[in-house]
Amino acid sequence: MTVELTLHAEGVLLPVKALPGSKKNEIRGQQDGALKVSVTQIPEKGKANKTILEFLAKTLGFRKSQVVLVSGLTASRKVFLIRETTLDQVQERIAPFL
Repeated sequence: MTVELTLHAEGVLLPVKALPGSKKNEIRGQQDGALKVSVTQIPEKGKANKTILEFLAKTLGFRKSQVVLVSGLTASRKVFLIRETTLDQVQERIAPFL
């Protein structure tokens, strides 16, 4: 099974299964079609969302301004929009973590 990327008018939608309050920030493969991301930050006042966004941008080689949380503000299942990119570019960048 792979991560279910979706083409969007502005870029690519990346589903994420968030695991806040973990021992370290890391991408831990995939789960149910979503990229599994653990972060040390606890889910409080959007801090974990901000950490996930920054971690994804840095780890996958995108600018922070390219990555936007579009759904799942308070849920563990989130969707991030990665702007100004293609399906192939995102697939290529997440492949080493799957």
